[in-house]
Order: sequence, then structure tokens, then C-alpha cells
Amino acid sequence: MTPTLRTERLLLEPYVPEDEEDFVALFQDTRVTRWMGDGPASEAADRALFGRIFTNVYARDLFDVWAVRRDGLLVGHAEIKPTDAVGGHEIIYALVPTAWGVGLGTELAEAIVAYGFDALGLTEVYATVAAPNKASLTLLDRIGFERVRDIEEEDGGTTRVLVRRPTASDTSPLAQ
Repeated sequence: MTPTLRTERLLLEPYVPEDEEDFVALFQDTRVTRWMGDGPASEAADRALFGRIFTNVYARDLFDVWAVRRDGLLVGHAEIKPTDAVGGHEIIYALVPTAWGVGLGTELAEAIVAYGFDALGLTEVYATVAAPNKASLTLLDRIGFERVRDIEEEDGGTTRVLVRRPTASDTSPLAQ
């Protein structure tokens, strides 16, 4: 069961059905989905994805998926899940553009990583980032991720595989 997590400015909690419109709006924003997976999907595909969070992910307790809220508003999405592409658990996060540039991405990524180390007992947490996505690469570098390798994609693009391992200075930013 996906737990509720709190950071200084964010609340990460399981989605509720009433979040569908905000979820779809987040994933329909091409500024947000530009670097995600195969890029923007159709509205119907995003609605189906939202439904699968309940019918598949939560119902079968497959991995943790959160609605990210600030001041009661849905401002993002976060996950930590096992992924064959990296042979471990990968973090995924996205924020609405109005939440960019004020450190919320760093706060969110650090919270998910801390959850992976503390609650899941992981010794490594991965992230995959499109090579041209300098903002995410800079953020992840700043919080201790290191480049492991590159994956050459079928479309000619490059995905960077990054890893973060716990350090002696790690303390959980989560106040559950």
C-alpha cells in the first residue's frame, strides 16, 4: 500500500479518483511529457493510464505511485518501481511548469530516494533521463546521482542511466 509522505513543502499521497482531470492535464502538457517515455500520449491513453493506477498498480500493490500536492493542489506525479531496463528500482517524477524553478523537483526527488533507501531497504536507486534533458540531469547530479551508462534508443536518442547509493550523510527528509 502506497504510504503518504511529507516533505517541507509537498505532500505525496495515493491518487484518488477525483484527481483524474488534474492528472490528465499534467500528462497532456507537452512541457512536462517532452522527455517522458515516448513523449506525449493521447488524452485517452492518459485517462487509461490513470485508471490502471487503481485497477492494476494499487489493486495488486505493484509499486508506489503518488499524487504530489502543494497547498492542497495537485502539482505533480511520482513513482518508484522495479524496472528491467536498469535492473533495479527507478524513480519517476514530474511537476507542473508553475512549480518549476523553486527547488520542488529537488525536494521531490530526494523524498522518493529517501523512501527507497529507508522504507524499501534499497542499496541503489536509479533514474533514466533523456540526454538532452539538462534540467533533470543537473538536478540528479546535485543530489548525488552518478552516470552508469547510456542506452541508445531505436529513434536515435540517448537515455542516460544514473544511480544513487546511500552515503553516510544521508538523512531522511521525510516526516511521516
